[in-house]
Amino acid sequence: ASSAPFNPDQMPTFDPSPINPDPLGKDKYVASAGCIIIGDEVLNGKTKDSNSNYFSKWCFNLGIDLKRVEVIPDDEDDIVETARRMASKYDLVISSGGIGPTPDDITYQSMAKAFSDGKLEHHQETLRRMELNLKARRRDVSGTEEMMTARKRMALFPVSSSNSSVEVIFPTTQLWVPVVRLSGKVCILPGVPRLFEGLLDGLEKYVPIDPNRPRPYRLLVHTKWPESNISPFLVELTEKCKKEGIKVGSYPKWNSGVDVSLIGEDLARLQELGSEVEKAVEGKITTAGKIGEESS
Repeated sequence: ASSAPFNPDQMPTFDPSPINPDPLGKDKYVASAGCIIIGDEVLNGKTKDSNSNYFSKWCFNLGIDLKRVEVIPDDEDDIVETARRMASKYDLVISSGGIGPTPDDITYQSMAKAFSDGKLEHHQETLRRMELNLKARRRDVSGTEEMMTARKRMALFPVSSSNSSVEVIFPTTQLWVPVVRLSGKVCILPGVPRLFEGLLDGLEKYVPIDPNRPRPYRLLVHTKWPESNISPFLVELTEKCKKEGIKVGSYPKWNSGVDVSLIGEDLARLQELGSEVEKAVEGKITTAGKIGEESS
């Protein structure tokens, strides 16, 4: 291997994959989502999950209704059952974790069993990009047979069958790791937060969102009162807003009061309600606007 120092500015860039405009079928769009966090290390407390939080914000900003997040072990039966159940209910399912080089990384084989015929094949373009990345990092691309086999596990993907389509999507120019998408909706991502976040951000353009779907507005009112003091008012407000399709939430700030959140599609109505909340809890509107575009 070369002894030259690693230079991050000399890392390779890759061509992104072409966009499939209709992964779910013509004029079918993503409105709901589920998230599967896979890993014994999350369940036993060794690793702290941040990916579900990042995904929830991603969904929120795109107007996708995230319905469920589950943390499950590295167990094939659990992965198969959870993935099938979520895919039957939601338009988009994201999994995180279990795609590394070690024997307990079984997400690809489990997803192949869940949606395809269980067959796996090495994806040559992924192997090529992996090797380019290793060379740029001054890593030895050879090694023992065991090392080579372990490394290639990260490019051993499900293949399309009569039951399910399989797409290998490279959503970003910076990463050799792809997103493997099954049945147009189940997307397999790594558990490493930096990779998960980079791939998810790049995946946005590959997810069909209804261009005519209105993005809701969000308004926040901050009060210095504790949540227990405003709880009776929030109960009444929630009941009133439910009839109008407006969601009410309250988010305590440690030793700093509460943010009351109003989410709906009519900004003028939210502002009316915001004024009511301001008076009732002696608060102040701090944020208002379309979700993802709010101004303070």
